[in-house]
Amino acid sequence: MPAAHTAPTPAHPTRSAPARLLPGMGLCILVTAVAYLLEAIEVDLVGRPWLEALVFAILLGVAVRSVWTPPSALRAGIEFSAKTLLEIAVVLLGASVSVRALLAIGPELIAGIAVVVVVAIAASYVISRALGLPQRMAILVACGNSICGNSAIAAVAPVIGANGEDIASSIAFTAVLGVIVVLVLPLFVPLLQMSLTQYGVLAGLTVYAVPQVLAATLPIGALSNQVGTVVKLVRVLMLGPVVLLMSLVASKLRNETDAPVPQAAAGVHAKPARPALHKLVPWFIIGFLVVAGVRTAGWIPEPVLHPTAVVANLLTTVSMAALGLGVDIRVVAKAGPRVTAAVTLSLIVLGAISFGLIHLIGVA
Repeated sequence: MPAAHTAPTPAHPTRSAPARLLPGMGLCILVTAVAYLLEAIEVDLVGRPWLEALVFAILLGVAVRSVWTPPSALRAGIEFSAKTLLEIAVVLLGASVSVRALLAIGPELIAGIAVVVVVAIAASYVISRALGLPQRMAILVACGNSICGNSAIAAVAPVIGANGEDIASSIAFTAVLGVIVVLVLPLFVPLLQMSLTQYGVLAGLTVYAVPQVLAATLPIGALSNQVGTVVKLVRVLMLGPVVLLMSLVASKLRNETDAPVPQAAAGVHAKPARPALHKLVPWFIIGFLVVAGVRTAGWIPEPVLHPTAVVANLLTTVSMAALGLGVDIRVVAKAGPRVTAAVTLSLIVLGAISFGLIHLIGVA
């Protein structure tokens, strides 16, 4: 007697990729919208954004995550926002980089800025490791402190495979110190008897974000503002070479996990192999360099540059909201005192190196 034929059980319909991503992305966008609202309220109250929407986004994400764990239906969209959107933002940042900005301040100061960035990264990394910070967090603090704060941390994080806790701690404490620098730095003009040009160079080399440079220099004078902005832009240009170099030397770090490595059978040795290019240099770094080259060649229309920068900033902010939603607040709180000490000491070293450069090359 032939076996009875049973009708196949209908499979559950598989959700498409957009359907899986949209709920989590929607949550990240909602957090981002609240962050921009808080920034607008801050500007309305005090006249300028001491804390940017990017910082509010990650702090809000952490706050939400501390009282509520997003369900599994939201995780795919949150992970996509934290990783892929951030990588796209890094590519778009290439449109804000132009070699022409280098020509405005002369080769001697350009070389000095490069030396300051390199020495500050090395010193900050050593300080961070000496204070017991994990290697990835030490790299984030070093790059954020030495180049351009939040943007550098966001750009370097995917290159070295940093997790949400590392990024949240680095950005949160760097942002707070950045505001303090803006408030305190003008006091050094009378204390050190600095000229407007000297102060502009000092501000451009030590203040984290371009808007903060404006806030630190405009009360002192227009010349300080102009010099500080140009020096800061050249310092930002160091982000490309640093991230590229980091992607080359940190490929092993990027691929490391906390899982134990299985032991090889006796007598069996892994065959050495040349790593593929995409393992050495992530796709978004190549994209960053391509876009920067296109910008330098003048092939990106001027009206497109500002909207591109806005989109890059928006995507970065959404990514920070996503990272915050994946952060365990207990880990951030535990790392707080050490990160604060690392950022503070690194900032003091950066200021000392910058002040030394001003006198070494004879800035009048």
